[in-house]
Amino acid sequence: MHVLKIGSHVNYTSQKGILGCVEEALANGGNTFMFYTGAPQNTKRSAISTAQVEQAKEIMKEEGMLLSDIIVHAPYIINLANRKEEEKWLFAVSFLEEEIKRVHTLGLTYLVLHPGSHVGEGTSVGIQNIIDGLNLVFERTKHLPVVILLETMAGKGTEIGKTIEELKEIITGVEAQDRIGVCLDTCHLHDSGYDLEDFDAFLKQFTTLLPLSLIHCVHINDSKNPRGSAKDRHENFGFGTIGFSTLINIVYHPALEQIPKILETPYINHTYAPYQKEIAMIREKQFHPDLFDEEKAME
Repeated sequence: MHVLKIGSHVNYTSQKGILGCVEEALANGGNTFMFYTGAPQNTKRSAISTAQVEQAKEIMKEEGMLLSDIIVHAPYIINLANRKEEEKWLFAVSFLEEEIKRVHTLGLTYLVLHPGSHVGEGTSVGIQNIIDGLNLVFERTKHLPVVILLETMAGKGTEIGKTIEELKEIITGVEAQDRIGVCLDTCHLHDSGYDLEDFDAFLKQFTTLLPLSLIHCVHINDSKNPRGSAKDRHENFGFGTIGFSTLINIVYHPALEQIPKILETPYINHTYAPYQKEIAMIREKQFHPDLFDEEKAME
């Protein structure tokens, strides 16, 4: 019987580490989760407690959670695409290397990475910068079996990764082919112009360029914007311009059966995490338009 792999972004704190992540994921009704190992906007990181890691693994084993389904997200301050200042680019490479080491210490495999923004250097130069950065990182961490998943991007500003063609170009240039993969983000795909209503057609388009086996994670977010707006503003599941039926079709698509689906939808009133309610709705396959009315009324 197929077990739906569903979860959300959860909070990693220096006090509880991955143990707190597991507890939060279970409280939300999830069997997978994704987290940053520190604040995504800075480089401050606390030491990882191996005791907490072992405790987390025990609970996960009891609950039937698989380590291979847990996703770490790299901080979005890492930008391998811009090499105008070599020192800053080399720092991004070194910081990504440290993140890979942290993922390995946690006993995990997958690290989602935003490819980066070229900031005026041009797409082709930016892509080559990313390839060079990844090859350097993989060479420095060749003893660590951590896989970087390049995320599909909305195309905001000078973002690279807004098309499957761009991702293919990066992946083709990576020497360690067993260390690279893809994370689909439904909001980003929609905002960059892809039509997700006919998901079979999208997958056909994807597989003409890259093998389906490269997809190891899907961020299942609705969008606040019309298709092709290149804005990247997430909306709660079923409450945006992609819509509930399209997103449910993606979540339950047989081609993605074994792949973790992760919610990164907005907090209600900037304070209330909606994931428990959204996961319940997804499991029921039933849209509840009044899901957040009580919380929104408190604004």
